[in-house]
Amino acid sequence: MKSLCGAGVAIITPFLESGKVDFKALESLTEFWISEGLDYLVVNGTTAENPVLSPQEKRDILAAVLGAASGRIPIVFGIGGNDTQSLKRDMLETDLAGVSAILSVTPYYNKPNQQGLYAHFAALAEVTPLPIILYNVPGRTGVNMTADTTLRLASDFSVFCGIKEASGNMHQISRIIYERSRSSFLVISGDDALTFPLLASGADGVISVVANAFPKRFSTMVHAARSGDFSLAQTEHRALYSIMNAIFDEGSPAGIKVAMEHLGLCGSTVRLPLTQVSTGLAHHLKALTDALR
Repeated sequence: MKSLCGAGVAIITPFLESGKVDFKALESLTEFWISEGLDYLVVNGTTAENPVLSPQEKRDILAAVLGAASGRIPIVFGIGGNDTQSLKRDMLETDLAGVSAILSVTPYYNKPNQQGLYAHFAALAEVTPLPIILYNVPGRTGVNMTADTTLRLASDFSVFCGIKEASGNMHQISRIIYERSRSSFLVISGDDALTFPLLASGADGVISVVANAFPKRFSTMVHAARSGDFSLAQTEHRALYSIMNAIFDEGSPAGIKVAMEHLGLCGSTVRLPLTQVSTGLAHHLKALTDALR
């Protein structure tokens, strides 16, 4: 799906101080992300704090983003977990009208082997109403989906349109880029700091966290690299590099929300078990944000 190339963002969920979803801010942010040049939005990913959103909140957030986007850019919706049968029901029962693709993370906590990962996604492939972006993030799930398994899934099932790769393993990701059996299978960076070198290696884009606060600069970097202007891409990558890393120092999305609050985009409230960042890190993030204005 070439519409999912380029700069995507795993959107945050803005909360009021009361802890309720701030739908007014969400609608404003959707307009901000689109107007600043991002290519697509990912709703209900890790950065959205999806483990602490109720099923109704997830539906309402998706509806709000779809309404604000008004069909101008693709919307991806996260449906992932560690109970294969429940996920099959979710894919069949969720109203996905207006959604372009599903992002589905590898099962966490169960720690399946590679055959288990393959069988899990094969089962989802049988029922999904939309293309699926596989999501490999071993730092959160406790299991790494190898290049062999990813390439096998891509070859065996056309419904898998790509993978968001957040293993941090350049060798593994490069193998997928170079050995994929079809160019329509997208390799998407899941790590902001590695996006520039991955694009230089032939990756198709990114699903970013830092782009929540800096969509124009980040999308400029991605689009420049994809068009072959690596000088401009490196300049933007270098400018963003410090904050790309700092926002994860005490957990995500607590870090990026500090930057967004400092820019007047939304509040920095997160839901337990996440907590707001320390005073020292908040000062550092605000200084880095000021340097990018």
